[in-house]
Amino acid sequence: MKGYEINVHHITRVEGHGNVVVNVRDGRIEDLRLEIVEAPRFFEVMLEGRKWDEAASITARICGICAIGHTMASILASEDALGIVPDEETKLLRKLLIDGETIQSHILHLYFLVAPDFFNVGSVIPLAGTHPEVVKRALRLKKLGNEICEILAGRKIHPIGVLPGGFARWPLPEEILRVRKILEDARPDLEATVELFKTLKMPELERKTEYVALKAPGEYAFYTGDIASSLGKVTPPQTYLDRISERVVSHSAAKHVKAQAESYAVGARARLNINHEMLRPWAKGVLKALGLKPPLTNPFHNNTAQLIEVLHCYENAIEMCDELLARKGYVHRMKQPTKYGRGAGASEVPRGVLFHDYTLDADGRITKANCIIPTGQNLANIEADMHTLVGQMAGREPQEIQRGLEMLVRAYDPCISCATHFLEVRFV
Repeated sequence: MKGYEINVHHITRVEGHGNVVVNVRDGRIEDLRLEIVEAPRFFEVMLEGRKWDEAASITARICGICAIGHTMASILASEDALGIVPDEETKLLRKLLIDGETIQSHILHLYFLVAPDFFNVGSVIPLAGTHPEVVKRALRLKKLGNEICEILAGRKIHPIGVLPGGFARWPLPEEILRVRKILEDARPDLEATVELFKTLKMPELERKTEYVALKAPGEYAFYTGDIASSLGKVTPPQTYLDRISERVVSHSAAKHVKAQAESYAVGARARLNINHEMLRPWAKGVLKALGLKPPLTNPFHNNTAQLIEVLHCYENAIEMCDELLARKGYVHRMKQPTKYGRGAGASEVPRGVLFHDYTLDADGRITKANCIIPTGQNLANIEADMHTLVGQMAGREPQEIQRGLEMLVRAYDPCISCATHFLEVRFV
C-alpha cells in the first residue's frame, strides 16, 4: 500500500481530547501529528496573588485522578519556598497516600482503558456483560485508593487535609489499621489481576529512548528525589529548568519538552527502568515471572510497568502503615514558615514526574508559578514512537495501523486535560 490517510478525531479511552493525523504518500510519511486540541486552563495565572497556603488546594483541582500527586508537588514546592522541613512521620503518611493514588490510577487505566483493546471491544461497557467479575474486581480495586484518601486526607479526591508543614488532622491508630485491613483484603483481587494480565500479549515496538524519573536513596522514588536520566545525569529537583526545556509546537495546545535527547519518556516504564532494583519482593517476582528484565524498551510495556507498580505500592503501603503504627506516642505539630522566597518541588504521579515552582513575595503571596505536567513531557516521545510504529506497520491496512496508533497513545496513559493547563499568551 503506497498511500493512505488516518484522521482520528478525538482518541477514545484517554483523559481529555487529542487527535491523530497521519498522511502517507508513496510509502513515505508526509505528515504525522498528535494534536492536543483542549483549551488551556491557566492554573499558573490562577495562583498569582494567592497566599502560599492556598496553592495545594487550588492545584489539586488540575486533575481528578492524580489530585494527591499535584498536592504533593505543590506542597514540596511551597515547603522549599518557606524553609519548612517536614518530620519523618509526615513523610511516611504522604507516601502512604501516594501509594493509594497510584494503585487506583493504574487500575483505572489497565482495566477500563487498556483491557478493552485485548478483548476486542470498544469500551469497558461490553465487558460488564461478558466478563462481569473482571469489571467488579476493577471497581473494588479502584475504590481502594479513594477510600485511603478519604480516611487519611479527608476526601476521596482533592484532599483537604494535606498541607505545607504537615496534616490538618493526624489519623487515629484505628484509622491506619483500617487502611491496612483494606489493603490486605485486596490481595486476592491483585493476584487475579496478575493472572489476567499474564495472558495479554503486548504489541512489539522498539525505539531508543531517554527515560527520566526521580531517584531517592533506599526506595523506589515516588514522593520526591533527584532528577535522574537513563543517559546518566542526576541532579536535585530545583535544577529542573536546567535539565528540561519546553517549546511551543503549532499543532498542540500543550508544549513539547526535551531533556538530553530530543524527546524522553516519563511514567511507570521510566520509573521502573531507573528504580527497578528498589521494587518490593512481590513486584520484583512478578516482573521476573513475566520474563521481563529492565530496561523495558517497548512503550506498550508501560502498562506492564503499571501492573508491577500496583504490586509494589500495595506492599509499600502496608509497610508504611506498620511504620506509622510503630511510632507510638507521636504528637503531630504543623511546621511553620521560616522565610518567603522561591521554591521548586518534584513528585512522581502515576503518569510521571511532576514539577511545581512558586515564587513568593514578602507577604507570602505567589507572584510567579510554573507547573510542568508528565503528559506534556511525553508528547514528543509519543509522536516519535508513532513514526516508528507507522514505519513498522507498512503494508498493513489503514484500519489496523489506526488501531495500533490508538493503542500506542493509550499505553502512555495520557492525561491531556492536565497537559493543556497553560499556554503562553502574548498581547501586542
